Amino acid sequence: MSTILKRKRSDFAKEIESTGKEEEDLFVDVPMDEDDDDSDGDDSDLEDDSDDEQLEEEMTDSEEGAVSSGESQDSEENGDSAGDGGDDVGEEDRSDGDDEDDVAEQETSKPKSRGKLARLTWQLRPRRSHLQSSVKLDNETAPSQLTPADDNSGESGAGTSTGKEVDEYEFDSSDEEDIRNTVGNIPMEWYDDYPHIGYDVRGQMILRPPKRDELEEFLEKMDNPDYWRTVHDKMTGRDIVLPDEDVAFIQRIQDGRYPETTFDPYEPWIDFFTQEKMIHPVTRRPEHKRSFIPSLLEKEKVSKMLHSIRMGWMKPRQEKKKDEDDRPKFYDIWSNESQVELTRRHHAHIAAPKERLPGHEESYRPPPEYLPTEEEIKEWKEAHPEDRKMDFLPQTFDCFRKVPAYRDYVRERFERCLDLYLCPRQRKMRVQVQPEDLLPKLPKPKDLQPFPTTQAVVYLGHRSYVRTISVDPTGQWLVSGSDDETVRFWEVSSGRCMKKLDMEGTVRCVAWCPNPAVCLVAVSVEQRVHLVNPGLGDKLVVSDTDRLLEAYEEPEEAKTSPLVEWSEAPEEAKEKGFRLCLKHFKTKQIAWHGKGDYFGTVVPDGGHSSVLIHQLSKRRSQTPFKKSKGLVQTISFHPSRPYFFVATQRFVRVYNLLKQELTKKLLTTAKWISSIAIHPGGDNVLVGSYDCRLSWFDMDLSVKPYKTLRHHRQAIRHVCYHRRYPLFASSGDDGLVIVCHGQVYNDLLQNAQIVPVKILRGHEVTNSLGVLACEFHPSQPWLFSSGADGTVRLFT
Repeated sequence: MSTILKRKRSDFAKEIESTGKEEEDLFVDVPMDEDDDDSDGDDSDLEDDSDDEQLEEEMTDSEEGAVSSGESQDSEENGDSAGDGGDDVGEEDRSDGDDEDDVAEQETSKPKSRGKLARLTWQLRPRRSHLQSSVKLDNETAPSQLTPADDNSGESGAGTSTGKEVDEYEFDSSDEEDIRNTVGNIPMEWYDDYPHIGYDVRGQMILRPPKRDELEEFLEKMDNPDYWRTVHDKMTGRDIVLPDEDVAFIQRIQDGRYPETTFDPYEPWIDFFTQEKMIHPVTRRPEHKRSFIPSLLEKEKVSKMLHSIRMGWMKPRQEKKKDEDDRPKFYDIWSNESQVELTRRHHAHIAAPKERLPGHEESYRPPPEYLPTEEEIKEWKEAHPEDRKMDFLPQTFDCFRKVPAYRDYVRERFERCLDLYLCPRQRKMRVQVQPEDLLPKLPKPKDLQPFPTTQAVVYLGHRSYVRTISVDPTGQWLVSGSDDETVRFWEVSSGRCMKKLDMEGTVRCVAWCPNPAVCLVAVSVEQRVHLVNPGLGDKLVVSDTDRLLEAYEEPEEAKTSPLVEWSEAPEEAKEKGFRLCLKHFKTKQIAWHGKGDYFGTVVPDGGHSSVLIHQLSKRRSQTPFKKSKGLVQTISFHPSRPYFFVATQRFVRVYNLLKQELTKKLLTTAKWISSIAIHPGGDNVLVGSYDCRLSWFDMDLSVKPYKTLRHHRQAIRHVCYHRRYPLFASSGDDGLVIVCHGQVYNDLLQNAQIVPVKILRGHEVTNSLGVLACEFHPSQPWLFSSGADGTVRLFT
């Protein structure tokens, strides 16, 4: 017996017990009438006992009658259900009616005894009979509610139906309780990182069920016959087996049928609104104004469509092509060509050129400027037909009907046919070139790091133009020369001025010896070149440098050059750091050899001796050229080979010092060269000019520039390469220092890759002069620059 029936029985027992208590209270509390009290107590007791016995007999008789009537009714219902299952509802209605009649008869019947206790008992009988009938109805309806499909039950009322709709929320059973996830309609992926999958109605966590691996999943697929109808519920993490009703529901949807079996799409349609003709209208509401006025929205749509058709944006519907099957087909029965040859011929077809459209001169009344004069008519008649611009003479007529027949019509048509038949045709392919395809695909600057991007240190101290700077081989010290006749030595990391030398003139150039074993700086001031030992850095290197210079012994027959005079500095100057002094013409530039023993100077006023090469160990100088081939601007040594680069105003000449001959002559497009720089590999040369051009030369490729950049708005003052990183920089009078990435490949078939990466700003333009010099750090991707504003800046 289900929990619902148990609960009903228990409720009924409680109600009967409460009814019994009420009866006892009534029996105790009811007072006796004076008329009923007899003087003889025994007689009254006997009468009361007889009345009670009579009341109990009547109650038992009524109960037995009710039970017997119920059993007979059940038997009749069982028989009717066995005979005809369609009459269950009617029989049940009749049984209910019989019960109601019995109760009514009991209520209307009067009690035989006239005592007050009997009357109170008689008033309680309808309530008791009503409770018995309600229990009977519950016993009949409960099995049909629980198991409506079970027809083989032996209990009373098992095969019957009440015919009443039962509310599914009226009863509840603990056997049907299920775990319900209350997280709502959310993605369950949010709980992937948690051990639970949600919360139940009590707020407790629902733990994640164990997950089967692939082997267990395969065994489940092989062993479980209901695997094909099992689905996984993400909300609870369980596998649910679909019942037959759901499977049939899904199959009907897959077959394209209606999901509900009770739905009849072809049920007769009942015209419930117009099947009966009414005398009066349904509504007397007047028609709306928009029902008889043209729509403004439709007018606007039509106007837009007309405008689109006129502009060519919208095309009207094209007429449908007639089927080719409707047309008569003719076959060439003598043709030997296959279908492949025919299709090949069709694909190779070249359309004939169209004829020229007639112009104004062919009009029957052309404008006066198109009519030829007598001289033009005479020239046209005397000229050869192939030399004539037009095949006819334009004429004018008053009206169109006076125009005669065209006499050259047949000849022109014949020539057109000859052109179509005899002239060969050629298809000219037009090359569609996108502008983006012409530009080289360059990498992004962020992929080419490291390179200097921000200003880190500003070296303050000079009061005029800082024309030249140089970094020592270790990268710890920096030397700068200015027009304020001073040379300053700086510590790179801190920006501190370590030493200051006063010169007697404008400092044109400073150059640190590239040999790390020697601490020596060459400074050009007017007509002198000073060799200075600043005494910075390693003390052993400083002492070795002085020892090297003092170890020189003058030969007996010294060959002195009339242009250069070597001399040692006096004692007072030696205390400041001066060691040697070279006197000659005004010096513009100093360039050291890679080993540190040779250095060259540019003397613009020297004539054929404008280039001098000095040897430090032997203290001698020489002029490599006997003749001057132009005004020398700058010089440089090859980093690894015995090559010497000399740049004049428009050319860069490369000399072999061993063979003493001209190796190469680089042809620049510049009008005035300002500076050059040699790549550490030695095969590429960077040339800057005063006409804002920056040229990259690949000597293995050509003597002409490989790339020419014009990213400076004013003259370029200095260019330089980095010794370790693929970087080069240029500075100009526009106050900018532009850093570029220049990757040189070992593969000779691949050209260098040049990408501008950064524009460095910081210097101020003073008197139309900007950044006068720039130099890379020997080991770090840092850049030093000096400008006309009297500052030296470090970019990192």
